[in-house]
Amino acid sequence: MSRVSKPYEIVERALELSTTDGLVVIADEHSSANLRWAGNALTTNGVTRGRTLTVIATVDGAEGTASGVVSRSAVTADDLEPLVRAAEAAARGAGPAEDAQPLVGGVPSSPGFTDAPAETGSEVFADFAPALGDAFARARSGGRELYGFANHELTSTYLGTSTGLRLRHDQPTGTLELNAKSPDRTRSAWAGRSTRDFEDVDPAAMDAELAQRLRWAERRIDLPAGRYETLLPPTAVADLLIYQLWSSTARDAVEGRTVFSRPGGGTRLGETLAPLPLTLRSDPHAPGLESAPFVVAHSSGDGASVFDNGLPLAPTDWIRDGKLERLTTTRHTAALTGLPVAPAVDNLVLDGGGERSLEEMVAATTGRALLLTCLWYIREVDPATLLLTGLTRDGVYLVEDGEVVGEVNNFRFNESPVDLLSRASEAGRTEKTLPREWGDWFTRAAMPALRIPDFNMSSVSQGV
Repeated sequence: MSRVSKPYEIVERALELSTTDGLVVIADEHSSANLRWAGNALTTNGVTRGRTLTVIATVDGAEGTASGVVSRSAVTADDLEPLVRAAEAAARGAGPAEDAQPLVGGVPSSPGFTDAPAETGSEVFADFAPALGDAFARARSGGRELYGFANHELTSTYLGTSTGLRLRHDQPTGTLELNAKSPDRTRSAWAGRSTRDFEDVDPAAMDAELAQRLRWAERRIDLPAGRYETLLPPTAVADLLIYQLWSSTARDAVEGRTVFSRPGGGTRLGETLAPLPLTLRSDPHAPGLESAPFVVAHSSGDGASVFDNGLPLAPTDWIRDGKLERLTTTRHTAALTGLPVAPAVDNLVLDGGGERSLEEMVAATTGRALLLTCLWYIREVDPATLLLTGLTRDGVYLVEDGEVVGEVNNFRFNESPVDLLSRASEAGRTEKTLPREWGDWFTRAAMPALRIPDFNMSSVSQGV
């Protein structure tokens, strides 16, 4: 087994075993390290390692090209041939794949393709853990309890194809979630951060932010459902716009099934969605948000195709200066719709030209407004308008004439992110953020806070 134990050797050997017309092999080498804490004390920590191998076989037939996809974990040399044969059998037993395209070729090999995978470990927390311990001490002396977890993952992806691609990408992903609670558990506040290496997170600053929110919550104010001027923090904006991105596939828009479909036919490309100069973009090389510069598709779906594996990714503006510029488009859907190829990229940035921080936006508020902490349990109500529903969580605060005067009850909301962009009256300064709802799937985001004059709090919620 050791003779093909290295990831690139696994990929090469799988390609050698192929008897079909085309093969794509994706080897993902995973490592992770985590810390968990409760009541101002560490509770658990751990380190894991793992390997997942995905084999995509293609078979050309008289009616078209079929594909078969098989993924397995903990693959050894003895598992390779059965895995390849299973993918080939799946392809031969399938009908023609609707998204069939020639496999990508002609891309230069990545440097380091034959090198060992990158790995993370407990050393990633070398500076963070002592700082967290200091935060525990401050929280204890301040009469609050800290709960949460820190997780760091590093995935080295090796992609090889029968057309000669040999690509590699190392993806670090770090998340930090911190909850502060009052000793009687009646007050709670949350803060989260996304990071590549835990060198840019400050537990002391996060604890200070949470302490302030718990102080705000000492005064409780009950408000009814209704439409309120609302300050959406970057994490909430990210959760809403990530769902919008997931819903922006070109084919569904062309076929009239989404908010991006034009009544009477076609799409809303070129239409102004926001009066503010908002640009929603993805860029695999965005500083601090770097992601794979080529397509890695373990399966086909509305916005991805296994036939596009290895396709180079470029910076893409989805919305530019308020106008809808691109919809996510595979090579197959580009051929169907006549739209440019625009594959999804694993990060998302919203720029609005604003310079104010969230705190400065609060201070600039005249009259009454709500300040949210985050959103959760987001679900789609109507794809035609992208109407979403969900709940506020861990603190909704009342702002009066530039000052936070207390905490109010939680709400259920009903809003469409597309409509919110059209109604936003101010965008703050763009900053890296951690989506609260989608953080298990999508962590690389940078967003501004948004001021919405009439956010729809549809009902009062008893959630915390």
